[in-house]
Amino acid sequence: MKKILLGMSLQELKQLAIEYKLPAFTGKQIADWLYKKRVTSIDQMTNLSKAARELLQQECEVGRVAYTQVQASVDGTKKYLFPCHTGTSVEAVMIPDEPRATICVSSQAGCKMGCRFCMTGRQGFSGNLQVNEIISQFMGIDEAQELTNAVFMGMGEPLDNLANVLKTIEILTADWGFAWSPKRITLSSIGVTMSPQLIELPDYREDEKNRGVYRAVNPLKAFLDLTKCHLAISLHNPFPGERVELMPMEKGFPLEDTLDLIREYDFTGQRRVSFEYIMFDRVNDSKRHADALVRMLKGLECRMNLIRFHAIPDSPLAPSPMPVIENFKERLNGAGLMTTLRASRGEDIYAACGMLAGKK
Repeated sequence: MKKILLGMSLQELKQLAIEYKLPAFTGKQIADWLYKKRVTSIDQMTNLSKAARELLQQECEVGRVAYTQVQASVDGTKKYLFPCHTGTSVEAVMIPDEPRATICVSSQAGCKMGCRFCMTGRQGFSGNLQVNEIISQFMGIDEAQELTNAVFMGMGEPLDNLANVLKTIEILTADWGFAWSPKRITLSSIGVTMSPQLIELPDYREDEKNRGVYRAVNPLKAFLDLTKCHLAISLHNPFPGERVELMPMEKGFPLEDTLDLIREYDFTGQRRVSFEYIMFDRVNDSKRHADALVRMLKGLECRMNLIRFHAIPDSPLAPSPMPVIENFKERLNGAGLMTTLRASRGEDIYAACGMLAGKK
C-alpha cells in the first residue's frame, strides 16, 4: 500500500526524504506543494527532480479525496459528500455569511456518542477519519480558496479522534501548512474528558513523568493545552438527570467534570469558550432551566448559543416556539450571560445542526 502524503507534517515529510535518500530540503518542497499550492498529484511537483518524482510515485500518493456529490440550499449553504476509507461517506458544509465563509467539517464516520437529537448519532460508528480525509474537506470544496473560518461541528465527536484532529489543526495553523490563525478555528465537543484508548501524542505530557509516552490522556485537556483554538461545548440541559436523557454520554463524561476543567483556563483574552444549547419544546426551555444555566456558568467568561431544534425523522422531540426561545434568550442576557440565537442554515438540504448523516 502506498504512503499517503497529505496529512503528513513537515517533520514527517523531511524524514520521508531522508528515508528515500533525497535532498534534505525536499521535505519542505513537498509540504509547499501539498499545503500551499494544493496539488493533487506528485507529477505537479515540478521543482522536484524527475528521479525524485518517479521514486515518490512508486512509493506514495497525494491522497486527496474528491467529493462525490454537492447540494445547494436556498440560503446559499452547500453540503458536500466525501467518501472515506470506512466504505461510508461523510459530509462537510460550507456556510456563506459575507464577508465570512465557514466550513463545518466532519472528523468521524458516524459517532459513538448517541445523542438523541442527532442524525449522525443514530447511524452508529463506522470509524475515525484519517488526517488526509479531514484535510480533503478543506481543500476539496469549490469554495476552498474563499474559506475564512472552520468549525469542527460536522459528523463525529472530534475529541474521540484526538490524534488525527490535533494533527489536522497543526497543518491548518503551521507556517508550513495553511498558516491560519487558531482563532479562525472552533472545535465543538460534548466534553470528552477521558479516553479509553492509548493515544500517541509524543509532544504532550500531562505531568513531567509522562513525556512522550503512549498512554490514555484527557482529550479535552490535551486540546486546550496544545492549541489556541476556540472551544464550543454541547450543553443542552443543565440538570444531569435530564441531560443524560438527551445525551447518554453524560454518564461517562459528566458536564460537571467538563466545567471544572474549563475553569482552569483563561478565556478572558482572544480565545473563546461557548456553550451550545438546542431548544426543545417543554424539555429544556423553562425558566428553571434558564436560571440553572446562569448559576452553573457564573463567573466564567463565556457565551451561550441557542439553537432552534431542526426536527429529524421519527424523533419525539420538537422545537421550542420562537416566542419561548426569545424569552429564554432575554432571561439569560438579563442575568448577565451573553446569549445569541444562531441562525439556522441549510435546513432544506439536511445540512443544519444535527442533520448530517452521510447519505446521498
